[in-house]
Amino acid sequence: MSLQPSPAAVTRTRAFLLLALANLFWGGNWVIGRALRDAIEPVTLNFWRWLIAALILAPFALPGMAAHRGAIRRSAGLLVLLALTGVGLFQTLVYVGLRTTTTVNAVLLNASAPLFMLLCSWAIERERATRRQIAGILISLAGILVILSRGEPDSLLRLEFHAGDAWILLAMPMWGIYSVLLKRRPPELGGIVFLFVISVVGVVLVAPVFALEALHSPPRWPTTGEATAVLYVGAFASVGAFICWNRGVAIVGANAAGFTLHLLPAFGTVLAMVFLGEAFHAFHAAGVTTILAGVIVATRASHRPDPQPER
Repeated sequence: MSLQPSPAAVTRTRAFLLLALANLFWGGNWVIGRALRDAIEPVTLNFWRWLIAALILAPFALPGMAAHRGAIRRSAGLLVLLALTGVGLFQTLVYVGLRTTTTVNAVLLNASAPLFMLLCSWAIERERATRRQIAGILISLAGILVILSRGEPDSLLRLEFHAGDAWILLAMPMWGIYSVLLKRRPPELGGIVFLFVISVVGVVLVAPVFALEALHSPPRWPTTGEATAVLYVGAFASVGAFICWNRGVAIVGANAAGFTLHLLPAFGTVLAMVFLGEAFHAFHAAGVTTILAGVIVATRASHRPDPQPER
């Protein structure tokens, strides 16, 4: 009897490694957003991130653009809205939040994203929430409050919140809207073409704010380390993570892949501790455990929107 794993098992294992790699790339993006907080303005960082991604994708996407011109024209409004929420607003708000909160706090709050997807599904698609989903949302809300209060309930009574945490939480509905609307994406638009289109549209939408930001705070020439970091978020956190994620989802399916998104807070926390010297406190553990418990309760009995890249 052979002890060698079957080809299917090997393929499945490789798929989960690709999914884990995608989450590692995304975790690095949050750490870099925090590390560059004093060097590069949030909108500027987001502008260069997606411009780099668009330039990398262009050679692969442009040859097939003509065939998809009709679909792009018919869905222009939807594509603009997807670019605005997923590319423009979500990541800009995250980078703004990372200026005044730690990476550990931010990535743990990001674990609440599936709950915001459920809320947006109700608001946009009128999908009624079940009792389990409502219970899960309330449980996760308790976990969010633990992290926001830094484990000190008195601060909630005094309404003392950290601005960075508020910006991160504001980003979550943007991701929820993007994820729900993503189901309406034209099926004929392939992954590479779709990402290229929303990257280009996102750059166009962010460009006016980037120009105003540059006038107010003229950018300086980046150091080698800063330029490398910006290239990372454009090439790896955007394009590389997307390729790994799509390949993994194609093999194991979106539902199984969705559970690997919980690796992002773990990777982000470890990277922040190693590279930024941030600390992991007991209230972090209590908060993220409660959030994830709520996510499990809410999503086990529901059809969760397919988790998507660009994080």
